[in-house]
Amino acid sequence: MDWADQAVLAELIRLLPKVLRANRWVTPDTALRWHPRLLARKWTYPHPIGRPPVDHNVAMLIKRMAKENHTWGYQRIQGELLKPGYRVGTSTIRRVLNRVRIPPAPTRCTDTTWRQFLRTQASTMPACDFFHVDCTVTLKRIYVFYVLEIGSRYVHLLGTTTNPDRA
Repeated sequence: MDWADQAVLAELIRLLPKVLRANRWVTPDTALRWHPRLLARKWTYPHPIGRPPVDHNVAMLIKRMAKENHTWGYQRIQGELLKPGYRVGTSTIRRVLNRVRIPPAPTRCTDTTWRQFLRTQASTMPACDFFHVDCTVTLKRIYVFYVLEIGSRYVHLLGTTTNPDRA
């Protein structure tokens, strides 16, 4: 209470009959203690309890990030969510992933299948081989060395020869 409130209360107490003031049923200190309680009872606003719920779109984005990136932990997902402007705590990310039954990053996907391995490595993996062609005109066998880019299926012919043991 500021000094004006205290002055008003003191004046109101002075207006009490002398009998009540003499018996000291209510002292100024008691009145000053009652005042905040009375205000608290009068002005009651609903106070939400706990944190606000996570937006459904953010929860779906967290789920998608965790499913598509098996090695990303809670902090990495939190950092990636900051880029588009979503401020989410790591404990909230953990709760969202627990709700959709996605385990933490170290245990999320420990074994890589051959299909997953080949898909991730296909863009940089070449395959090479020899084949031969029998020429009907010259009656010679031509050996061909080629490389195949697995990701794009592009074939590179590296060389042809009729005598493969020469340089």
